[in-house]
Amino acid sequence: MVQVRRLLLPVLLLLGAGGSPPATGAEPYVVVVNAANPVTALPAEEVSRFFLHKSDRWPNGTKVTAVDLVEDSPARDAFSRVIHQRSTSAVKAYWQRLIFSGRDVPPPEKSNAEALSFVRSNLGAIAYVASGTPLGDGVKALRVTP
Repeated sequence: MVQVRRLLLPVLLLLGAGGSPPATGAEPYVVVVNAANPVTALPAEEVSRFFLHKSDRWPNGTKVTAVDLVEDSPARDAFSRVIHQRSTSAVKAYWQRLIFSGRDVPPPEKSNAEALSFVRSNLGAIAYVASGTPLGDGVKALRVTP
């Protein structure tokens, strides 16, 4: 019974039972930046602001370019719930309002491999990939703090 509870609790949290899961450091995604980016950690709220285009500069003045994973990615769902504290569909609704009003467009959607390639090639890029995805050279994990 204890093993079943251990297995079900993370699943229920990810499905939204009981609210958003807390950022535990063992998330099903890893936030990544270009290896040359001097930033090593950011609060979750600032990461959210980058992805929602509410902030557009790194502390050194470099323009931020965020990249989302494709819509049906489990890592995207977890990222939306933990970082934005809302569902992927709620984030999409946010972007639809901005698109309709002509104010902004969402970050491009890419696969894990495409997101890593983009971050590797762009100093100001920020993305997230599924945990366990080999990052390779030119990319580093960003520590996300509460």
